Amino acid sequence: MRIEVCIDRTKPLPVGALEALSAELSKRVNKQFSETDNSVHVRYAGANNLSVLGGAKTDKDIIEEILQETWESADDWFSAEGQDF
Repeated sequence: MRIEVCIDRTKPLPVGALEALSAELSKRVNKQFSETDNSVHVRYAGANNLSVLGGAKTDKDIIEEILQETWESADDWFSAEGQDF
């Protein structure tokens, strides 16, 4: 399954946040969908968007929930300490 998360480029995140979000989301998706080969990409784009390719129709809803939980728990897995903004 290929998952692409697009973040609105007009709302930049701290340095390293895209990579950290990609890693954390990959970990959580692979935990939920361990039977499939998953690829997670996070990038800046013109608007916020989530694309899920190669999964069942219900998988996008599950991925949306995982993304929401990951985003809301950013204080637990991302530290911007020492980063330049």
